[in-house]
Amino acid sequence: MTIPQSSAPATFDLLKELTELPGISGHEDAIRARLVELFAPLADDVRVDPLGNVIALRRGTDGLGRRLMLAAHMDEIGLVVTKLDRGFLRFTTIGGINARVLPSQDVIVHGKRDLPGIVASRPPHVLPPASRKENIPSNELFVDVGLGAAELSELVSVGDVISIQRETIQLGQGKATGKAFDNRACLVALVLALHRLQDVRHTWDIYAVATVQEEVGLRGAVTSTFGVAPDVGIALDVTFADQPGAASDETLAWDKGAAIALGPNIHPNVYAKLVDTAKSNEIPYVVEVLPGNTGTDAWAMQVTQAGIPTGLVSIPIRSMHTPGETIVLRDIERTARLLADFAAGLDGETLDNLRLE
Repeated sequence: MTIPQSSAPATFDLLKELTELPGISGHEDAIRARLVELFAPLADDVRVDPLGNVIALRRGTDGLGRRLMLAAHMDEIGLVVTKLDRGFLRFTTIGGINARVLPSQDVIVHGKRDLPGIVASRPPHVLPPASRKENIPSNELFVDVGLGAAELSELVSVGDVISIQRETIQLGQGKATGKAFDNRACLVALVLALHRLQDVRHTWDIYAVATVQEEVGLRGAVTSTFGVAPDVGIALDVTFADQPGAASDETLAWDKGAAIALGPNIHPNVYAKLVDTAKSNEIPYVVEVLPGNTGTDAWAMQVTQAGIPTGLVSIPIRSMHTPGETIVLRDIERTARLLADFAAGLDGETLDNLRLE
């Protein structure tokens, strides 16, 4: 099946827009508002559930109400203010940020108004000689926004979040780098897949879901999957691409298409249908063996209610959970094709074919 592509935004332009928006776990307002706007012309209904997940529905043509859920999390890792300290801000992390990447990072403090700042530390000249070659722990870092203590206390409070400020830029050979590719890259794939489906009749109802709070416990996937109650669920996330210093058995080649996961978190017949879809439509892919908890929304989706036949499609990126994540743009587009072709290929016999004997 060849699906024509309706007018869709350029992949890099959309990636740049979404990754440069703030959306730290539990504080996804800005990215959520933009996703509602992007989903609205591509769906029959768009709503935001009580936890903050964005749920867009494209109704199928068979009228039987079979449901496919495609879920990608919208939140990103970040920082939160814990103390105002003589004109500087002390902080802790939200999600899995390694303190080694923080010194000298540009940030935005989201107080009463957004304040540009920088993650700073004591200069090495004043450190004890034994400490000069060690990584600086996060409790010795602080954010400097250039204001005095009195003015800072009027604009910033304990509990305000801090996002990394990073421009998304293009690299050579169709690559890009920036922050929050985990998991805004998959949101781009989801939007592009919905654009492709504008020109196609699909029998199943398709729920495109942007989940919240994945980075702090898969919470949005738990509630949205329960609310949608899909017959089949596909989680979308990123995975580790091969790079220097990374073990070959823990990484995947990039620029080879989407990674289709296989393991106990994955329904074997959903995996088989994803692979068959890729082969039938000449979409490049790689297989990712995950022998336990995938650490993705698929882990929550699989065990919702009586159990959901679940798959996982991932995009390989380098330098995950740093401000310099890197991706091959073609892999986003290949993922979008796989999702659209998979959704369009579901029919009245799919559920029977998915049953385990």
